[in-house]
Amino acid sequence: MEKLLITATLANSWMFPDERNWATTPGELADDAAECSDAGAAIVHVHLPRGNESKVVDLIRGRCNAIIQAGMSSDAIESRIGDFEARPDMMSVILNHHAEHFSQVDMDRLHTLEELERYCVLCKKYGIKPEWEVWHTGSLWNLRYLIGKGLLEGPHVLTLFFDWPGGIWSPATADEYLHRVKYIPENCVHTISVMSERQTLIATLAIAMGGNVRAGTEDFPFLMPGVKARNNAEIVQRIVRLAKEMGREVATAEEARRMLNVK
Repeated sequence: MEKLLITATLANSWMFPDERNWATTPGELADDAAECSDAGAAIVHVHLPRGNESKVVDLIRGRCNAIIQAGMSSDAIESRIGDFEARPDMMSVILNHHAEHFSQVDMDRLHTLEELERYCVLCKKYGIKPEWEVWHTGSLWNLRYLIGKGLLEGPHVLTLFFDWPGGIWSPATADEYLHRVKYIPENCVHTISVMSERQTLIATLAIAMGGNVRAGTEDFPFLMPGVKARNNAEIVQRIVRLAKEMGREVATAEEARRMLNVK
């Protein structure tokens, strides 16, 4: 079994907005990324601040070798030009429409096959590897479509989402995880993201099944229900301990780059 890839999500929590245990300024994001890298995260998922995208990417690269994954797949391509120009290692792209519901925002946005094809072209142009967000099996149909058109080079990096509220919600259960994994195409590496206290259930299942884990303040800013984490590094350390107890080694950033073909 491959070593475990841990992705640390450094963004704010839309589900738990009052917790406020996340970074906000460029300097804080760089500090957070470095601390998560030291704790065992090979990938840092960052919502690059508009107007400061390149600054944050440069600051993080000056502090650690973690793979930088630019988030905010909900935004239109035109709003993410700064992300492309900052040239992070990876960029999150949702493979289906957005239909999310939070206390402070409702999000309903269509992402067409034409837009997904444009993402493939732009990511190749800027040397960025797409990280595909998979919310249901229809997402995988779209991925197969893009692969079939010869627009992508593997391995394909996927994140499977569970318990995110809204019209594309899916339950954080073992049968839902196994059902979705069953239909993943060949030459894919998958990670799980859970926005609830059931994160540990799906994380342990993914660790046991050869999948990978995404965790941090954007997903679930707690160590356990009712126990808020001090920071993202503490959340990463918990996943590292869990993996070690289950007998699975954790990949370094250098190993992750080789595994995912990220230069």
